[in-house]
Amino acid sequence: MDGTNLWVVIPAYDEERSIGATLRRLAEQTDPDFTLVVVDNGSTDGTADAVRAFAATAFATTGPATTGPAGPRIRIVTEPQKGTGAAADTGIRHAISAGATHIARTDADCLPGHDWIAAVKRAFGEGLEMVSGPLLPRTDEFELKLWERRLLPAVIGIAALFGRFRRGNQDPAYLGPYLMMPGCNVAITADLYEQAGGFPRTRVEDVHEDRALVNRVRRLTGAYGLRKDMVVHGSVRRLRAYGLVGTLGWYADHRYKPEIVDIRIGDVR
Repeated sequence: MDGTNLWVVIPAYDEERSIGATLRRLAEQTDPDFTLVVVDNGSTDGTADAVRAFAATAFATTGPATTGPAGPRIRIVTEPQKGTGAAADTGIRHAISAGATHIARTDADCLPGHDWIAAVKRAFGEGLEMVSGPLLPRTDEFELKLWERRLLPAVIGIAALFGRFRRGNQDPAYLGPYLMMPGCNVAITADLYEQAGGFPRTRVEDVHEDRALVNRVRRLTGAYGLRKDMVVHGSVRRLRAYGLVGTLGWYADHRYKPEIVDIRIGDVR
C-alpha cells in the first residue's frame, strides 16, 4: 500500500472505563503505521482525559496532547452533536482533511484483533474500496458461558440474513449485494467516503448509520467485501441488557427501542 495514509477513527461517549482496553489493543498492532483519532462525542465523564493519559505513555501524539514513545499517532477531536453517525463522520472528515487516504473505524468498547490494521491494508491492497470482517464477542468484560460466546455471532448472522431481504436494501440501482458491515469494524477509502456522502449524522437509535453508508456505497461501486482476517471483538453489554429478542429487534430496524440506549459496563452484570 505505497503512498497510503491510514487513519483509525473511534467515536466515544462516556467510555472512560472502556476505552483504555481499546487503545491498548491498537497500541499492540503488528502494523503500527497509522494515525488514531478519538472523537469525544460530548462525554460527561473523563473519556478525553483517559485518552490523553494513555497517549502520554503508549502513543506518539500530535496536537495539544503529551508526546509519548514512538508508535501510532493520536489526536482527540470533539463533536458535541450526540450520535455515533455524527461523531464518526466528524472523525473521518478530520482525518481526510489531514491527509488520510484510507480510514478504518472501530468503537470505544471493542478490541480489534492484533493483526487488524494489517488485515485492513491487505484488503485495500487487493483492490477493495470498502471492507469489513467478523464481529466476535469480547470475553474479558464478563465471565461468558459457552452459549453466550456463540450468541453474538449468531445474532449478527441473523441480522445479516434479514438485511439481504429487507426491502430498503433491494434496488436495481445497487451495483452489488447487501453485506452487513458493522460500524465498529469497517474501513473505506477517503475518495469513496466523500463520494458516498459519508455516515449520516444521526443518533444510533434513529438510523443504523453503517447500513446507510453501505447502501450509499452500493450505488457507486461493487468494490466492497468481507475479509475473514479482519476481526474485531465487540462488547456483549447490549446483548446482556436487551436480551436475545430485544437485541434482534434492535438490529431489525429498531423494532425494539430500549429506554436506555447507551449501555455501560456498570449497567449490566
